[in-house]
Amino acid sequence: MPYGDAMNARVRSGERRAEIVRAALEVIAERGYRGASLAAVAERVGLTQQGLLHHFPTKEALLVAVLQERDQWDAMPATRWRVDLLASLVEYNAMRPAIIQTFSALLGESVTEGHPAREYFTGRYRRVRETMAGMLRAEYGERLPNGLTPERTAPLLVAVMDGLQYQWLLDPESVDMPGAFRDFLALLGERA
Repeated sequence: MPYGDAMNARVRSGERRAEIVRAALEVIAERGYRGASLAAVAERVGLTQQGLLHHFPTKEALLVAVLQERDQWDAMPATRWRVDLLASLVEYNAMRPAIIQTFSALLGESVTEGHPAREYFTGRYRRVRETMAGMLRAEYGERLPNGLTPERTAPLLVAVMDGLQYQWLLDPESVDMPGAFRDFLALLGERA
């Protein structure tokens, strides 16, 4: 195969994989991971299940690709995180409910034993807490104005972000996710 044809084939394959991952995000958001089937994803992109398996040999491989894709959208070097950027991230998340719904569905399912995303989320939360603690330390030092250490505050910060996402997904008209998160950030500066 000539070089140009091989390059075009790789580009088309990459585009097809991206299309499959987007479809998988939608199906998982609608049905959850356990309810999502490779057949449903394949149908959404106009492939047979066998055709989809050419790109992703297992449902778990597709799940990993979905999680990696989602992380790419939110990727920011740990050295650039600041508290004020977290509020911007929450506002950004409010503009993409399908992604947040998929993440939330997978997170909820991953707490069960043997779920293929359990290890991913366990490691992800460990890294996020470490990043948040480092960000808080850079901004406030060893103690926040409210007296808590960055390590004690980081899990609370993550819990508020995720908890607000669940409430917002359930009742977006009643929960102002970005506003509530800004209110929580204001609490970080108060003394206990």
